Amino acid sequence: MSGTVAIVTGAAGDIGLAIAQRLSQDHDHIVMVDIAEGPLSAACAANPNFHPVRCDVTLASDCEAMAAAARQHGRITTLVNNAGAARAVSLGDTTPEIFRADTALNLEAAWLTFRALEADLKACRGAVVNVASVNGMGVFGHPAYSAAKAGLIHLTKLIAVEYGKYGIRSNAVAPGTVRTQAWEARAAANPNVFEEAKRWYPLQRVVDPADVANAIAFLAGPLAGAISGVCLPVDCGLTAGQAELARTFSQSDNY
Repeated sequence: MSGTVAIVTGAAGDIGLAIAQRLSQDHDHIVMVDIAEGPLSAACAANPNFHPVRCDVTLASDCEAMAAAARQHGRITTLVNNAGAARAVSLGDTTPEIFRADTALNLEAAWLTFRALEADLKACRGAVVNVASVNGMGVFGHPAYSAAKAGLIHLTKLIAVEYGKYGIRSNAVAPGTVRTQAWEARAAANPNVFEEAKRWYPLQRVVDPADVANAIAFLAGPLAGAISGVCLPVDCGLTAGQAELARTFSQSDNY
């Protein structure tokens, strides 16, 4: 048992894998956590320092077992809570079961993984980075997911304030539209969906998984040593404002 360990939940997806690949530049081992065993094994196949752990992060017992498995690889210095999913697209489509499931995965799971790894992060003065969303900062659909992500942003601050005395830093990132497989169904229904989305982004593009991964690596690393309790948008300028709206309000063609 030697070296530093970063844990990434939701590691089998496009964003999770990008995070793991980026963090592998700064950590000796990456513990890849996901509930989907087949995709998880495939994600770990090409890198001997990626260690798969199948885990349902909504279950405290699974999180405790995951923590025990991760300790076998070294000192746990970084936890990235990336696991998440969005179900119903509107309040009218949201059932009590969907609301509870989205809250469990997008909010409660981050608390469960943190508590399972609390002692390890204290020992190493570690870093927590929670993957929230611009949906937690404004209304963009998927209400249960969005409410949970807003809660995740506040949980990030709670950890930063209560555990700062142990040297633990807690931050979040809030991605905008990220081009992943999760968007493929929408792209199949509307091949122009990404082109249509770009008009709302000041940078005139959507986010790449590598953009999210780079922001997380920064927040988890020594260059962010004095940063804790923040939520960093990784959104190509979306939450700063919309040029089309500014053009309408100002009647200026400079936007």
